[in-house]
Amino acid sequence: MRLEYVPLLHTQRDLYALPRGPERFQAYLRTMVDPNSRDLRVPLAGMNPMGKDHLPPFLDGLLAMDAEGVAAAAVGELAAALEAEPGDYSVCLVVSDDLKGGWTNRYAAEFAYRFDQRAYTKRGWIAVTLWTSEAYTPALVAQEVRVALHRSAYIAHHGQAATLGDMLTQEGYALAGGGATEPRLEPAALERAVAILTPLLGRTEQPVLMAALFGDAGAVELGYPPLWLPPRAGLALALHREQQARAGRPEHR
Repeated sequence: MRLEYVPLLHTQRDLYALPRGPERFQAYLRTMVDPNSRDLRVPLAGMNPMGKDHLPPFLDGLLAMDAEGVAAAAVGELAAALEAEPGDYSVCLVVSDDLKGGWTNRYAAEFAYRFDQRAYTKRGWIAVTLWTSEAYTPALVAQEVRVALHRSAYIAHHGQAATLGDMLTQEGYALAGGGATEPRLEPAALERAVAILTPLLGRTEQPVLMAALFGDAGAVELGYPPLWLPPRAGLALALHREQQARAGRPEHR
């Protein structure tokens, strides 16, 4: 896997400097779409072009902490380790507004980010999403990059995850490989998640997947039946199981 970092945060910040309205939206389209091929030029589909006044300060904060340099360094650190993996990719950071806009539903957008990036990867992009509802430090930016790269390497070998079990295995690998320590559950909640999710590992229906991965909060927001799970229960279980496996300990049951 050959990796190149492409800085795009200044591009996104410049778009938000334009008045919110048709002028900004047309500039966004011109930036994202190649005028000749009409194909994607840069992977900004996750950006909210009509974002409100909280977007410029959020981007200014990322730029002030040199998030671009941090991300580039994380890509450089992993380049050698992932050299034997298939694919040539440009890597970038994209801010997705899940806080104050109707453009993005966090759960639906995050599901697509984790499990269906084919439109980007076939064009040679790995777009690392940073969410406006989160508070980032340089360490967390680097972690998001590492997780995304491990996820891409896993998918290159195993293909797109289809069942809940496939998704948990993929995300456990990506999260643990990227050095994530969250999400996590207390032991009693973990036991309950195991009991509820184990019979569902072969399921593929969207309502089940959303409730299993993101918990009842995600399910209810999207109009799906709850499974009586805490937030991000499936992702927490995925990370826990991968951490246990890497430590050579039996899975939590």
